Amino acid sequence: MNKKIKVSLIGGALVVAAAVPALAGSNGDDGADGHEVDIAITGSDLDRASEAAIAHLDGGTVTGTEVGDEESYYEIEVTLSDGRQVDVQLDEQFHVVGSEDEGVEGED
Repeated sequence: MNKKIKVSLIGGALVVAAAVPALAGSNGDDGADGHEVDIAITGSDLDRASEAAIAHLDGGTVTGTEVGDEESYYEIEVTLSDGRQVDVQLDEQFHVVGSEDEGVEGED
């Protein structure tokens, strides 16, 4: 009986340990293809980050998000009415710290 409990606790500890980086917002883990896995913004942080990015650009639609981007705490990808995509960088307080026009998707 004690052996089953120990195995269950060890297995549970491994699951928790594996989940901690994702819960902490770390995106340093490699996916199956060897590229970093992006962690999407969720909950009220998504709402606040989206509002800040759209206000900064005077409109657009959020088409992608990332926590722990290499350039800032939050990255919001916004598609404008003319088809251009702009990455808006935000700090932890949802202040814009930069943006980059990525152009129209599919154009070189």
